Amino acid sequence: MNEHDRLIEEPRLFDQLCSTLYLSAGFEQVKKNKGKPGIDGVTIADFEARLDEELSRLQQELQDWTYQPSPVRRVEIPKPGGKGVRLLGIPTVRDRVVQTTLKLLLEPIFDPHFSGHSYGFRPGRSQHQAVQAAQRIVESGKPYVVDIDLSKFFDRIHHDRLIGRMGQRIADKRILRLIGMMLRSGVMINGVVNPNKEGAMQGGPLSPLLSNIVLDELDQELEKRGLEFCRFADDCNIFVGSQKAAERVMEKVSQFIENKLKLKVNREKSQVAKSDAVKFLGFTVVDGTVAIAHKALQTAMSKVKALTPRGTHQTLNHTLADLNQWYVGWANYYSLTQYPSQLRKIEAHIRRRLRARLVSQQKRKQHLYRNLVKRGVPRKQAAQTVFSNKKRWALSATRAVTRAYPNSWFINLMGQEIRSDRQLAHWFEVSQWIRLT
Repeated sequence: MNEHDRLIEEPRLFDQLCSTLYLSAGFEQVKKNKGKPGIDGVTIADFEARLDEELSRLQQELQDWTYQPSPVRRVEIPKPGGKGVRLLGIPTVRDRVVQTTLKLLLEPIFDPHFSGHSYGFRPGRSQHQAVQAAQRIVESGKPYVVDIDLSKFFDRIHHDRLIGRMGQRIADKRILRLIGMMLRSGVMINGVVNPNKEGAMQGGPLSPLLSNIVLDELDQELEKRGLEFCRFADDCNIFVGSQKAAERVMEKVSQFIENKLKLKVNREKSQVAKSDAVKFLGFTVVDGTVAIAHKALQTAMSKVKALTPRGTHQTLNHTLADLNQWYVGWANYYSLTQYPSQLRKIEAHIRRRLRARLVSQQKRKQHLYRNLVKRGVPRKQAAQTVFSNKKRWALSATRAVTRAYPNSWFINLMGQEIRSDRQLAHWFEVSQWIRLT
């Protein structure tokens, strides 16, 4: 029995979608993922307050084909480094319930057939696994990378090609019709609905799965050509043994993407280079080892600066809490680096920013002098430091200030902040995150 016949004999997918049991499972996932309301202003809490009524209404509308997906709410998210914005679309909660339920039904059908080289938005797969796979490929003797950047990928998804590809595995045409309605639901911008003729707005629960279905065709083509690659969503790196081979692959694969998949390659951002010059998911592979990419480190330094502004009235404890919330997640993700000095560099920058702030809080030099002496700095050293005409930033790196506010002081202070949160406390125990030098 082939796959298509097996699907026909199974309970029809659309009937399962219309079950309040499945819709309820979809809502629980939506609730877990949290998120803002769509254009109707209905929050997850509002929806849950009348859950039985809402799910019954959704069930009836789906069965009667009176269900109409609402336009998504446009949200602009600044890109790292301040270079433009990323456009997201926030569906209404009821639409998110339908999309999430669809994802729960469709993922088991499509995911087992996806390429082993695909890591994005898949159960049991992660960015770290993708980076480690890239490292293994480079170590195997393929140090040249074909880094292909897809221009506005989500905006250019071809609806008919996507629905046609999904139809190869889905026998229930009602599911395909519903997905087509969702793709065409449009986006609300300044109170005006703009219809979608192509593309799948980022932000919806179903969009990641749809993107993998679209790019699975690229994965299959690369495997057919015998190429080694790693793909996470629309971030795809192909690894080859020489510069000449990389240039040839870049040209051929770009032609396939544009002519067959009807997508657009950003020639300016795409590149052929050694692995140590290519950023992949915030990392780069240097001589077979994983390191944090230079751009990611620069972004982190900028984030620290934003979290420790000058002239703020924010309390130190509040600043430390904000730093904790950001740094714990950041360091956890970038713990994959095999260069611990990179983490220490960020931590040292955090400490210096905090010391500079402590210095600036002493409005007069005499106050700073007395404070340093009070904290154990010899009078002569404190006087030479304070009355040296150095500015706050230069003072923050002096021996007197680092002696007054040593590593142990920050560790104790951060430990007090972290202990109030079990997850952060666990990370503190594991990493001793503020290893101040």
